[in-house]
Amino acid sequence: MASTAVEACQWTVAALARYAPATISVLLQVHDRLRCVAATGAWQVFSTVPPKAGIVGRVYASGEGAIVGDVAADPDYLPVRPDVTAEVCVPVLDPAGRPIGVLDLQWSGPVELGPWLEIANRVATRLGARITALGGPPAESRSEKLLRHAAALTAAPTEWDLMTAAICAAREVSTLSAAVLLLTDGPGPRLGAPPGAPGELESRIRAELAEAGAPALHRMIARAHRHGSGYTLGEQGHPPTEEYRPLADAGVRTLVAVPVGPPDGGGVLLVADERLLRPDPTTVNLMELLAGQAWTCLDRLRTLAQLREQASSDPLTGLGHTGPFGRRIARATPGRTALLAIDVDGFKAVNDTYGHQAGDRLLVGLARALEAALRQGDELYRIGGDEFVAVIEVNRPEEAIRIGERLAEAARVTGRTISVGVALPRPGESPEQTLRRADQALYVVKRQGRDGVRLAGA
Repeated sequence: MASTAVEACQWTVAALARYAPATISVLLQVHDRLRCVAATGAWQVFSTVPPKAGIVGRVYASGEGAIVGDVAADPDYLPVRPDVTAEVCVPVLDPAGRPIGVLDLQWSGPVELGPWLEIANRVATRLGARITALGGPPAESRSEKLLRHAAALTAAPTEWDLMTAAICAAREVSTLSAAVLLLTDGPGPRLGAPPGAPGELESRIRAELAEAGAPALHRMIARAHRHGSGYTLGEQGHPPTEEYRPLADAGVRTLVAVPVGPPDGGGVLLVADERLLRPDPTTVNLMELLAGQAWTCLDRLRTLAQLREQASSDPLTGLGHTGPFGRRIARATPGRTALLAIDVDGFKAVNDTYGHQAGDRLLVGLARALEAALRQGDELYRIGGDEFVAVIEVNRPEEAIRIGERLAEAARVTGRTISVGVALPRPGESPEQTLRRADQALYVVKRQGRDGVRLAGA
């Protein structure tokens, strides 16, 4: 009498429950998990189980039934009732012998399991045939798809991965063929959809949006944030609003537009199709949930990036500090990576005479001057109050000395002088020892009157 696979499972559980004083459940494979679709005899059951988790997962993966006389001795057992002692679990197979789920029975009292294994196998065989006749296990609902994609969004390690996941989720959950994410970024909106070949319509949409230019995209984003989500009714003969003209020119006939993030820094999610459809409000609600999740994850990634930047940068000058410097000199190449230890001459007097704010301004200006004097690829770090280190790659020690002299000249232009000590790593020497030798050379310059460059060991 069952008209769906879920009803067939519910009838099966109800029939078995009249004869078996047990906790009974049927779990069917839906996408990448086993979902409990019918159960009885317990206060709580697991809604979904990973395909290889528990005794049910083991039976599903192997396709072979299991008798467990003592669940406490089985490491795979997933507790449903605290008083369960024994379990019989058999696979539910389609007529071709492929597992599509499991039938599970658990007892809390004495029971002879052998006969129940035979009964469970017979019931599971008939259930598998009936489920197949009804079209197979239930399809993953759109809400379940959204939940699965939300997990992928949360796990995305980069903005690129996040946008890719959001676009894929929008297509699959909405069942529309194209999706584009427009984000307000920098001087103009950015097409967040990853390039590739997702579909002809999506390629045309991106081309039209790129040709429309930043002002048109700003208007599209502003409309979504001003009026909220919108969607087409599928009625013919009515022109689109001017903001969405580029989409109509691309061939879009069905559109859901959902605001993403805040009005002043977010964007809009556009989900579209060239077929003339009529999205229902549930589809719009799911796209709103997706947009909210995507923005939350994007905001988290950006916040983490800012924290990493703050953790690796000197807040005053913006230069790298001790952490990044330590990682950089750990990659030093003997005979080629020169370390230039730099100290500002008379810096304490500036602080004592004019105050720390004047000292900070001096350091910022000097940092910019030294950076400008370095070559492409050279790196400058602030590792102390008025202490800097440049890390450069050279072919000869004389080249490092010339770079040091350029830095000293750049400092003089700002009205200050610096002392520079230069050292190149020796074979077998640790980076810390190389830096110590550069410091020693620097202090030789200090003792000799400052405002100069010296090569360690020379």
